Amino acid sequence: MGEADRAKLRHHGDVETGPGMVDFAVNVQGSGPPEWLRERLAGRLGELGRYPGESDERVARTAVAARHGRRVEEVLLLAGAAEGFAMLPRLGSRLAALIHPSFTEPELALREAGVPVARVVLAAPYTLASAVVPEAADLVVVGNPTNPTSVLHAAEHIRALRRPGRIVVVDEAFIDAVPGEAESLAGESLPDVLVLRSLTKTWALAGLRCGYLLGDPAVLEQLSHGRAHWPLGTLQLEAIAATATAGAVAETQRKAEVIAADRAAMIPRLRALGLGVHEPAAAPFLLLRVPDAELLRKKLADKGIAVRRGDTFPGLESGFLRVAVRPATEVDRLVAAIAEIGV
Repeated sequence: MGEADRAKLRHHGDVETGPGMVDFAVNVQGSGPPEWLRERLAGRLGELGRYPGESDERVARTAVAARHGRRVEEVLLLAGAAEGFAMLPRLGSRLAALIHPSFTEPELALREAGVPVARVVLAAPYTLASAVVPEAADLVVVGNPTNPTSVLHAAEHIRALRRPGRIVVVDEAFIDAVPGEAESLAGESLPDVLVLRSLTKTWALAGLRCGYLLGDPAVLEQLSHGRAHWPLGTLQLEAIAATATAGAVAETQRKAEVIAADRAAMIPRLRALGLGVHEPAAAPFLLLRVPDAELLRKKLADKGIAVRRGDTFPGLESGFLRVAVRPATEVDRLVAAIAEIGV
């Protein structure tokens, strides 16, 4: 893998934004967690002088297991979803198939570990119906909903990827922003399916690094082999436990409904500017087709508005941008700026 390819795979939206910019580049909802969660985290600050204990981990794992109707042994807590991707090479795959366009961190982790990778590039409308996965692939990674296309794949189409001797990894980092968590496999105990969840986006916890994997205990044990002791700190464990409660899950679903409404309002306004907006869209972001995406991105940055370039995603040539779904007041600024710049 050349340095140019590596740089593209490593590129993420956080590098597009900066202090004072209106941020459409990063898919985190809000600037920080809600007040009740801040208070729970603050309540643990006095305990940071001791190492997190097994009881802290057990509480968090039990909460996650209850949230998804799984056994505690089927839960592996993570220091962010990125840690889960970094663990994938431990599965010893002979050929990993990555469904693209999609989040690039899994491919980067596998390639850097020397795992052979096959890119399965979907053409628009980016659905699994067009996926041709090599039968030899013993590991398949797919996002649902997929970043950056905002496509929500049917659970039955993901189950159809299963084969004897193959593990399917489903990146559900954004599915808690989908009303009802439609098409999620998190509640299904399938021996060959791993489901990854992130708390970064909906709970605005990017700086705390929290997530988890759901899967067969034997597979989770293989993934965690050689892991450093105390992989998660006290505040991370507290955040995971707190956001897995019934009240917190209900709050995420209320947020999901708001995101869906904001997205529905945002699409026609962007189309009216002459932008192509990919639909159907189910995630808290939209994929835009733009005649000169790079020029528009730079001119928006000059106006203090950050959007995510699309050409770093395998399968998307130049001419794409990704924008986070935002409330109307922020969309007003984006729309006004694009109207002034022109496309």
